[in-house]
Parts: sequence; structure tokens; C-alpha cells
Amino acid sequence: MISHLKKTAGAAALALGVALPAQAFDINSMSTEERAEFGAQVRAYLLENPQVILEAIDILEQRNAVAEGERDKALVQHNLAELVDDGYSWVGGNPEGDITVVEFMDYRCGFCRRAKPEVEQLMAQDGNIRLVIKEFPILGESSVTASRFAIAAKHVEGLEAYKAIHDALIDLPGEPSDVVLSRLADGLGYDSAAILAKMSDKKVTQELRRTRALAQNMAISGTPTFILGDEMVRGYLPMDQMKAMIDEQRAERG
Repeated sequence: MISHLKKTAGAAALALGVALPAQAFDINSMSTEERAEFGAQVRAYLLENPQVILEAIDILEQRNAVAEGERDKALVQHNLAELVDDGYSWVGGNPEGDITVVEFMDYRCGFCRRAKPEVEQLMAQDGNIRLVIKEFPILGESSVTASRFAIAAKHVEGLEAYKAIHDALIDLPGEPSDVVLSRLADGLGYDSAAILAKMSDKKVTQELRRTRALAQNMAISGTPTFILGDEMVRGYLPMDQMKAMIDEQRAERG
């Protein structure tokens, strides 16, 4: 309720700013009586024309969206090297692709699970996208356990094992207990005991810390978060919208 009132007040101020003539006056120069009269006139006008507030809210939200987009672009540029080539995150798709898509994900995140097949479909259809996966477990101990297991598998068994286990974990219906993880790895033909033993290794911890630090630097607090070229998308985005954003960036590059 408070945030709504603040938004409405801000919109009213914006509406007044739009409505006032070019030679807008300084309200602080008014007397107490003049201010009261001015406020009464403004109130009467807004009550007679409430659509002005809605129009002002739309303008305010558009301006805020533009400003947030510009801030996010600046964050992407400032952290670009760590985003696209940190030396440890799994990289798939076309390594020479003209667009890099970075995904901050959590295995227990419902929208990450929803996004996965759409990202895979986009990669298959496009063929010129480089994909970087950032392990960003933020939804509790189960998330951390799953990410540690995936990263440990990469260190023990290699990049192909990481992708196979990553795909299995994102679809895992239950909790990632040691028994469940052992069966998962054994079923894929990997050394489950070695992977489980590696989970607490300092190198695994370091990767998670670096990704968390990067996310903090970029004000990322939710999953999925995508970096599409030079733009950041905070949250789930359907495949057709991702494709449209990528096509637009390619067109801008000429």
C-alpha cells in the first residue's frame, strides 16, 4: 500500500510537471495561503481527470525501465570478461558464436527448469550462439549440494560429464541426497564416489564464491538471470523473446 501511494504521488508530481507551462514557478516562493489554494486546485483537477495519474504512472514506469536497462548494460560491460570467459564455467553451443548467452541458474528454481528446454531449442535453431552456465545456488542447501555435485563432476570426469549431470539435476524431482546423487552418476557411467568426495574441495568452493561475487557486483539476486549479448534479463524469458532480442542486437551490429 505504501509503495503504491509513493508511486501515485510520484506520478502526480510528474503529471504536474507535464501540465505546468514552460515558465514553471517555484512552489517554495509561495505563501502558505497560495500553497493551500494551489493544492486545492491540483486536487480538484486530478479528481476530475484521474486518467492523468494513470498516464503519468505509465510515463514514470517507462522512464524507470529505460534507466534500469541502461544501468544493467553498464554492469554487463564492466563485468564482461568475467561473464563470458572466467576460465571455469561450462561453455557450450558454438564456441565461435557471434552472441554469448550467459545464464545464472539454480537447480531448484522452477523458472530455470522451465527455461532449460527453450534455451536448448534456441541453441539448436540458431547455431551461432555461445552459451555459458553460471552455477548460482540461492534457494537453500539442496541448491548448493546440487551445484557442488555438478562442479565436482566437471573436475573429476570432465566437461561432457558436467553437461550430462547438469541436465539430469535440472530435471531431478526429489532432494539431491548422497544416495540419489550416487545413483544418478552411476547411471550415467561416472565415478560417483570420486565425485562425492570432490564436492567439498576448495576449488569447487572457489568457483561458487567467484560466481556469487560476480552476481553481487551485478546486483543479481534471482534466477534465472540471462545476459544476452550486452543486455541483462532478470527472470524467465520465453524463447521467442530471447530470439527477438538476439536478432535485434545482430541487426544493430550490422
